[in-house]
This record gives sequence, C-alpha cells and structure tokens, in this order.
Amino acid sequence: MVHLLLAVIYLAFISLGLPDSLLGSAWPSMQPEFGVPVSYAGIISMIIALGTVVSSLQSDRLTRKLGAGLVTALSVLLTALALLGFSLSRSFWALCLLAIPYGLGAGSVDAALNNYVALNYASRHMSWLHCMWGVGTTVGPYIMEYALTGGYGWNMGYRYIAILQFFLTLIIFCSLPLWKKRVSQTQAADDAADAGRALSLKEIVRIPGAKDVMIAFFCYCAAESTVMLWASSYLALGRGVGTEAAAGYASLFFIGITVGRALSGFLTMRFADAQMIRMGQALVALGAVMLLLPLGTGAALAGLVVIGLGCAPIYPCIIHSTPEHFGAENSQALIGVQMASAYVGTLAMPPLFGLIANHISIGLFPIFLLVVLAAMALMHERLVRKTRTKA
Repeated sequence: MVHLLLAVIYLAFISLGLPDSLLGSAWPSMQPEFGVPVSYAGIISMIIALGTVVSSLQSDRLTRKLGAGLVTALSVLLTALALLGFSLSRSFWALCLLAIPYGLGAGSVDAALNNYVALNYASRHMSWLHCMWGVGTTVGPYIMEYALTGGYGWNMGYRYIAILQFFLTLIIFCSLPLWKKRVSQTQAADDAADAGRALSLKEIVRIPGAKDVMIAFFCYCAAESTVMLWASSYLALGRGVGTEAAAGYASLFFIGITVGRALSGFLTMRFADAQMIRMGQALVALGAVMLLLPLGTGAALAGLVVIGLGCAPIYPCIIHSTPEHFGAENSQALIGVQMASAYVGTLAMPPLFGLIANHISIGLFPIFLLVVLAAMALMHERLVRKTRTKA
C-alpha cells in the first residue's frame, strides 16, 4: 500500500509540471488568434503566479482542515477545470479569468504534496519526485506540439492535458484511504499537541529562521526562473550564438536539472540535506563562472548544464529539511510561505533582469546569478545556524 501511494504521488508531481510549460509553447499560436501584443502572455503568467502565492499562504489552514490527500485531489480538479476552460476560451480576458483558478489550484497542491513527502518519506524521494516535475514540464510542450502539428490547434493541446488531469483526479480520490494510513508517528504526535491550529503569517515569520528560509527560497527561484527565461537571449545576444541554435541550447539547463534530480536521489542516501544544498550552490557558482569567462561557446553551454545540475538538489532539499528545521507541527505553514516566496521570486526577478539587460547589458547575466546565489547561500547558512541543524 505504501508503494501504491508513492506511485500516486509521483503521478501527482508529473501533473504539477504538465501545465507549467504549456503557455510558453502555445502562446505563439494563441497570440495571433486573440489579436493581442506578444507581451500579454506575461499578464496571464502574472495572474497565475499571484494565484499560487495566495493559495500557498492558505495551504496550512486547508491541509489541517481537509488533509493532504483531499487538498491534492481538489487542487488537481480545480487545475483540470481551468485547463478545460482554457481550451474553450475565445477571448484573452476569458484566459485571464481562468488563470485565477489555474493559479489557486497549483499553489495548494504544491505546498500540500511537498509537506506530506517531507514528513513521511526519505530525502531521496523528494529529489526523485521533483525530477518527475521536470518530466512533466518536458512532456507538456510535446503534447502541445502534437496538437499543433496535427492540425488540432492549441485548444486541443490544453484539452489533452485537462483530460490527463481529470484522470489523475479520479486516481487521487480513489487513493484517499491510503493517505490517511500513511502518517508518521512524529506528525501524529505533533498534530495532537497542536490541536490542529493554523498559524497566522505574523506568527510564522516570528519563528527563528523563517525569514531566512523565505529569502533563501526567493533567491533560489529567482535564479532558476531567470535562467529559464534569459539563457537563450544571453547566448544569442551576449555570446554570438545564432537565435535558433540558442533556443535549442537553452534546453540544456532543463536537461541538467532533471538528470541532476534523478542523481540527487541517490546522493541523499550518503549526504544530509544541508550538504546537498551547499554542493548544489557550489555547482551553480561554477556554472555561472563558466558563462562569465571568455572560454568559448562550448564552455558556456557546459555552464548551463552545470547550473542545472547545481539547481537540482537545492529546491527539494530545502523543502525536505523544513520539518527538521522547524518541527513537524510547523512544517506545513513554513512550506506554504516558502512556496509563496518562491512564486514571488519567479514573478519579480526575471523582469528585473530584463530591465538590467535592456538598460545596461545582457552580459551581466552570470553576474546577476552570482549575486542572487550569494544572497541565497548567506540566508541558508543563517537558517542552519539559527535552527542548530547538524550538517
């Protein structure tokens, strides 16, 4: 039964990734149909991100009241309905309206699943599960490509993903009894002592180390999303790589992060979460230096892979170490605010670098990464020191 539930959670992580890359792959086909500027994709993306921030902050209350399994099932159902709505939309403003439940569903399921796995499974599963998210983000564009090249249109691409999400919702609802059985002794004891009371945001930020982990997570997701958005532009405009080739080479980062998370699962059997995070930060720094130094295109491309490998263990290991740092009774609340901080970083920092690239130089891309990385490393070390975690 334990392995069956774990398989369901793996599927849920794939489902988290499936919609994440759809808008980017479909927008070139959607934009002419709606007759809006190309930049309007950012409006939809921003609404989704804001929805995820709101639902992440409410995840503690929802999970304590409904349980992780039911929150996951309802969140995936909400996302599926939003995706179905996308496939039926005939106006840009309808997409904006549907982006609200799209984001609300994504934030709740992300926080609930991450906390559940952090409490009940070993660190290796957290790495492998986030690897499954990478699989989902890779598969999503291929499904959209199949719909577009087959002449079915972007609408069917969204509908295919919605059907998969509805199917997964059914599986999760059927698995709900397994979620109730799989509760660790530590979690049960802490839940009894805490009497199910959800913490307010003010109470959360007063916990020693909470602000540090929020800033660290903000910085990590700022770095990751900046690479995702600007790597190909840096290669084309900063390193003289052809635009078409640069677009393809940017996928090296995704390859690095997905393969890295698969490998990290094995490394966590030997190293603690804090050690994995430090090794990841060192690799990101090495990759950024490889981009910065004039070592040729080959070194720059290798640098993207190295950055991806470095990013791989950081996100899952920060999440998995949350109960250790803050206690099982506070982990859901802390993971919720960490998710919110992550989405704020994703929302704010790539546009900030866009302004830097536009008004100063896109060549500052690796320096920007190193500055954000330094802030993340500082906050993580403060977190470890304040919570007296052995690492």
